[in-house]
Amino acid sequence: MAEHLDTGKLGEDKAAAFLQDKGYEILVRNYRFRHSEIDIIAKKNKILAFIEVKTRTNVSFGMPEEFVDATKRRLIMKAAEQYIFDTDWHGDIRFDVISVIITQHTARIEHIEDAFY
Repeated sequence: MAEHLDTGKLGEDKAAAFLQDKGYEILVRNYRFRHSEIDIIAKKNKILAFIEVKTRTNVSFGMPEEFVDATKRRLIMKAAEQYIFDTDWHGDIRFDVISVIITQHTARIEHIEDAFY
């Protein structure tokens, strides 16, 4: 597997563990709808969170969360709409971003709630 794919998978694994430690129930990982993908769909209390995970090994070109542009947000929202329809969800929703910076010895994780607004 390409190194950037390994890094992304590691970041998603760390993000999922982080969310579970915070009391979230992971419902789906890598949900796909047409040309879009939601990295993690999780539930906590009565909120359904659609979570984009961005992982970097250095921040020379910017922080990971800065790479969730308007096009990516639109695709995630379209996939979320389909998931909500498919599961007949009637509760609150939220769009989050988890930023993961992995260095040789550590992983720094930042959870940005309501990141799209």
